[in-house]
Amino acid sequence: MNEILQGSAYFGFFLALAAYWIGLKIQKRFPYTLCNPLLISTVLCIAVLLIFRIDYEIFDAGASHISYFLTPCTVCLAIPMYRQVRILKKNLAAILISIVSGCLAAALSIWGLCALLGLDGSIYHSLQPKSVTTAIAIGVSAELGGNSALTIMAVVVTGMFGGIMAKLLCRLFHIRDPIAVGLACGTAAHAMGTSKALEFGELEGAMSSLAVVVAGIATVILTPVFAGMIV
Repeated sequence: MNEILQGSAYFGFFLALAAYWIGLKIQKRFPYTLCNPLLISTVLCIAVLLIFRIDYEIFDAGASHISYFLTPCTVCLAIPMYRQVRILKKNLAAILISIVSGCLAAALSIWGLCALLGLDGSIYHSLQPKSVTTAIAIGVSAELGGNSALTIMAVVVTGMFGGIMAKLLCRLFHIRDPIAVGLACGTAAHAMGTSKALEFGELEGAMSSLAVVVAGIATVILTPVFAGMIV
């Protein structure tokens, strides 16, 4: 199978799109938390690679083209934020403090877990930007000397977990304020959290979009400060 696909530059691209399309269909048919289209598509892609014994490098050669759409997709998140600009201005101080606090909590938790488990600096630097969007996380990881592949995995897992658990955690902790819900989703789970926040409502989506942007900037500033804590 590897020999057949060796000359295909878009096999991974179309496999990823087909798997995600199937995930969307399943989610529409079974609207449960675990039926997350990204989670389903990930499992389907892994299953195809294992069953047909296809090397990951062959899949990645085509699937990597999808990364070109990351930046435009992130910019599109500004649309719901613009529609709620009046509310953003009114609550600006509280919003900024909340997002920066979330970034500090993420940085300290990563440092604590890596120190507890005895992980080396390369893994630590790879995990530091796990809660921001992939386009920013890859750049931060590369600057710190982390592993880009590990960073992407951490970002995806973080986003999927946040998207899956968002509604459950909001119910569990009785978080009903739309601003708080949106900020939590965007700060903790970046763009995937924002897609979930938009399911709550447009205001939640706007707050989450803002959180993605501010958390990205805050992470770029904070990660060098924490970088030397594990070598």
